[in-house]
Amino acid sequence: MENWITDFMEQFGYIGIFLMMALENVFPPIPSEIILPFGGFLTTSTNRTVVGVILAATAGSVIGAIILYGIGLLVDVERLEKIIGRWGHIIRIKKEDIYKADAWFDKYGYWTVLFCRMIPLIRSLISIPAGMSNMKFWLFLLFTTIGTLIWNIVLVMLGAALGESWGDILKFMHVYSTVAYIIIATGLVLLLLLYVRRLNKKKKN
Repeated sequence: MENWITDFMEQFGYIGIFLMMALENVFPPIPSEIILPFGGFLTTSTNRTVVGVILAATAGSVIGAIILYGIGLLVDVERLEKIIGRWGHIIRIKKEDIYKADAWFDKYGYWTVLFCRMIPLIRSLISIPAGMSNMKFWLFLLFTTIGTLIWNIVLVMLGAALGESWGDILKFMHVYSTVAYIIIATGLVLLLLLYVRRLNKKKKN
């Protein structure tokens, strides 16, 4: 896949970078950790510029995020409520849990979108719950663009700085991704434990 991505970007330049980043958001297995550093490297061996690569990558990322946000709107909380009403007893989720999660995302969702845009894989998928919670589109767009821009600037600049050794970034990103996933998994486990603890207290009362 790596060779296909880099060949496509070399052949189509800014348009290739734009399309790859849009596709990366809709289809997360295509990693921005390859697209962006290689885009940075291209600025050292072609007539592409760092600013041009960053702008093309950011535009592609935002378009991809908007597509997933739209999908989230289609699978909104009301539809999810119907699904939970029918099947929730199997996975032990109640409608009230959906309301609580939706209320939490309404309160902290903007910052969640901002920071999650800088975490591999999750950076793409976070657009779906944003749409499901009916987050204000212009705020979603603002925080998505800011988070995306930070992520793109860092990786493109690193790729430009390392030149032909741009591939070395992949090793660091693997470590970064692993640490981020561990932190997220730990947080989810703690939330689950708190949830179970509350359920037990309610049963006792």
